[in-house]
Amino acid sequence: MAESRLTGPVRVVGVGLLGASIGLGLRAKGIDVILADASPTHLAIAVDYGAGRAALPGDRPQLVVVCVPPDVTADVVAAELEAYPEAIVTDVASVKLAVYDDLAARGADLSRYIGTHPMAGRERGGPMSGRADLFVGRPWVVAAHGGMSYQDGSAIDDLILDLGATLVELTPEQHDRAVALVSHVPQVVSSLMARRLIDAPHSSVNLAGQGLRDITRVAASDPELWVQILGQNAAPVADILRGYRDDLDRFIDALDNMDAPGARRRIAEELFGGNTGVERLPGKHGVDHRYASLIVMVEDRPGQLARLFNDVGDAGANIEDLRLEHSPGAQVGLAEISVLPEVLERLTDELAARGWRIAG
Repeated sequence: MAESRLTGPVRVVGVGLLGASIGLGLRAKGIDVILADASPTHLAIAVDYGAGRAALPGDRPQLVVVCVPPDVTADVVAAELEAYPEAIVTDVASVKLAVYDDLAARGADLSRYIGTHPMAGRERGGPMSGRADLFVGRPWVVAAHGGMSYQDGSAIDDLILDLGATLVELTPEQHDRAVALVSHVPQVVSSLMARRLIDAPHSSVNLAGQGLRDITRVAASDPELWVQILGQNAAPVADILRGYRDDLDRFIDALDNMDAPGARRRIAEELFGGNTGVERLPGKHGVDHRYASLIVMVEDRPGQLARLFNDVGDAGANIEDLRLEHSPGAQVGLAEISVLPEVLERLTDELAARGWRIAG
């Protein structure tokens, strides 16, 4: 069992995806985890899955982690601060400034509270979706404020490091502006794009490829949760959406006047701006890197993906990223494999020699 930095116990309030995953990750380190949830059924499932134990009289947690919906986070944090006066309390809500301001207005003991936000998740929620490795290699923001000492805050740093995440320190304001750009606005854009599909003919929807699936993937998220998140971070999201609206207006104007001088140049510049922006996205392990890719045709029968992965490994290449595309009824799928540029030619030749068909 790997050595832990935390001593524990750690109390986790709310055993949905994040809470259950935190419990499972800490239990794997041998830490005593105390679970609490408003739903007895969720609590029982999380305990049965090994994420921790139910609370006992006299529990004295070192750290309390609040993992409840954003609209009740401040209420629960305030209650935990009062119930456990010796504990450090944090939360994992996706909006930080609103919670901090609410607690400050209540006169809560901010010397024992600091908000955090792990940038990790899955499309499915609930304790059964929890994974001990959910946070490994993922950024975990600590929304620092001046009211907590470095020594007291070290328990939160230990939590993040014990779960394998990468600690990122921002102010609550910086955090909310950042997630508005990289998470909240993409959710809105994805959902609005997916709404265009409601009345689309089946013949059009059936043509959808991986590009549309990529854009609309997060549109399947829980609307009730997102109403809460967007309500607490409305101003930064609205600011970015106004800029996005201006971009759309320029693009539409150019499309409406394709024969006007400079219209095609404007469209090209907007598209090139997208190229430039996407190059800034972090690649594998958080390092900016552009990979080369090849598309392999995979027959739609059991074991073919496993064989492809084995052949890539035998060729001495590492798969840096992978995308799969398979249209309903098609006898083959497409596997887009991203690798380091220096191995692309050798891997292409090796796979072709092993009988794989390379698209293009």
